[in-house]
Amino acid sequence: MNWDQIEGKWKQYSGKIKEKWGKLTDDDLTAISGQRDQLAGKLQERYGMAKDQAEKQIDEFTRTLNASAETSEAYKTRGTTR
Repeated sequence: MNWDQIEGKWKQYSGKIKEKWGKLTDDDLTAISGQRDQLAGKLQERYGMAKDQAEKQIDEFTRTLNASAETSEAYKTRGTTR
């Protein structure tokens, strides 16, 4: 999954983002509106982290979503072949 996919389904993923970074408000998520650089900026602001640290956390979050999507797809595929 790339960031364009997350941006396209921002409302769907914003709940997961809020779970990961609980200091982000609903207003923050609305303002970010799927823009990666805006998310990095808000993480810096809310958590007092450096830009590279925010980017690293976003990359990790994206990888986690990828793993979840792959696992989910594997279950779907396995379920339809039985």
